[in-house]
Amino acid sequence: MTTKPKVLISDKMSPQAEQIFKNRGVEVTVKTDMKPEELKEMIKNFDGLAIRSSTKVTSEILKMAGGKLKVIGRAGIGVDNVDVPAATSSGVVVMNTPYGNSITTAEHTIAMMMTLARQIPSANASTHAGKWEKSKYMGQELFGKTLGVIGCGNIGAIVADRAIGLKMKVIAYDPFLSAERAVEIGVEKVELEDIFTRSDFITLHTPMTENTKGIINKFTIGKMKKGVRLINCARGGLIVESDLKVALDNGHVAGAALDVFEEEPAKANILFGHENVVCTPHLGASTVEAQENVALQVAEQMADFLLQGAVANAVNMPSVSAEDAPKLKPYMKLAEQLGSFAGQLVQDSPTEIKIVYEGHVATLNTKPLTALILAGFLKPSMEGVNIVSAPARVKELGIALSETKREKPANYQTMISVTIVTATGKNVVAGTVFGEHPRIVDINGVPVETDLGKHMLYIVNLDKPGLIGAVGTILGDAKINIADFTLGRIPGKSKAVALISVDDAIPEGIITAISKLTQVERVLALKF
Repeated sequence: MTTKPKVLISDKMSPQAEQIFKNRGVEVTVKTDMKPEELKEMIKNFDGLAIRSSTKVTSEILKMAGGKLKVIGRAGIGVDNVDVPAATSSGVVVMNTPYGNSITTAEHTIAMMMTLARQIPSANASTHAGKWEKSKYMGQELFGKTLGVIGCGNIGAIVADRAIGLKMKVIAYDPFLSAERAVEIGVEKVELEDIFTRSDFITLHTPMTENTKGIINKFTIGKMKKGVRLINCARGGLIVESDLKVALDNGHVAGAALDVFEEEPAKANILFGHENVVCTPHLGASTVEAQENVALQVAEQMADFLLQGAVANAVNMPSVSAEDAPKLKPYMKLAEQLGSFAGQLVQDSPTEIKIVYEGHVATLNTKPLTALILAGFLKPSMEGVNIVSAPARVKELGIALSETKREKPANYQTMISVTIVTATGKNVVAGTVFGEHPRIVDINGVPVETDLGKHMLYIVNLDKPGLIGAVGTILGDAKINIADFTLGRIPGKSKAVALISVDDAIPEGIITAISKLTQVERVLALKF
């Protein structure tokens, strides 16, 4: 009898989400308002965790899941409350619902912009107080003004569309916005500097990253027009609030409309009470329609993943349809291992990555596999990269990428090879799957067949007697146990390679000792 997957809903969301899980054959438990210790105790019993913004999924909670947790579904866009790197390293897929509340958030942005332009909150309070200060609240038309959009993804594009309907001139900065897409949505694609110098209004619709944190600060504000107005319905940390207050006080910034803050819940803030600041308590996604939409969407996505292996709107892996998922599963670990192996072999800056799919794998949707290869390749040298950001990072680095599919099998029924080209040469790693088990079958033209362990030694040596004994002695003296020892010869070159899987991390001193052996030309500690 097949055990039903289990999902825990730990934040308040539409009851329809619970019903969707049940209708799909997923066992569901609803328990909200838990303290972290309670969640740590409960999470070890579940395959999936459905959350909104209240639950904080930390590395400690993921560790307590004990490998059982497979997916976290966020009913909403932002995943700031999830330790995504820890989830990725734990093998947990993190999904969001980027479309369910897009219209709601975009509409709130437009409402905030109009409110700011016409000073509605202050005028409302004044009128309720029995004053009639008509001349005090002189507003500003939106017609003909320039709106600068920072981050022109799904929400930013909807805001741009609504602003164009108001006859505003819209300029947009987004490193991922193509020229074709800009024309399609009717905006002018510009550099960030242009947003600051040309805009009458600036609205933020970008995620919080190391590059965007504090993007609005005293230096960037100094580049803006005097009298500019700022709207932020994205993430609080995008604006340095102390710098904004100074600019509001001296009149350089005419006003700000903020739905998000550096610290939330924001019970106190240096901007509260300022006559030129409009504040709302993170209401961007707070409509009946949006809350219903994101809850239903996350339930469907999580059920698809747990029952069929389909991945939609994941932030730490590419999407895989329900039809493709079972076919790709055996290759996904192989792809990441090949990329990681190649990334650790490379000594110089890469100029090109060539990926070849042969045989059965060439008939599949290889886009997720390519993303996994690129992420695996970059991880040894680039902190924080994941399979979502890896393709863009490779492009930013100016590394050419080519993919070739050959449905006719060659040496193996199915095989993936990765070639990294540098100014001084190239490195090639190839692998296949036996059943569902990934195996390396070729390293720089040397035929080998081996599984990859967590900790490994890669050695290039002269093909002379004594290597195995010498290396074994060094590892034995260091109390490092050998799990597997694979050898391969380079045809016609009197050279060989060794791949040694060991139980523990390899200290630098061991690498130095092995490198001093007369027959060793190169030695690397690899980690997978």
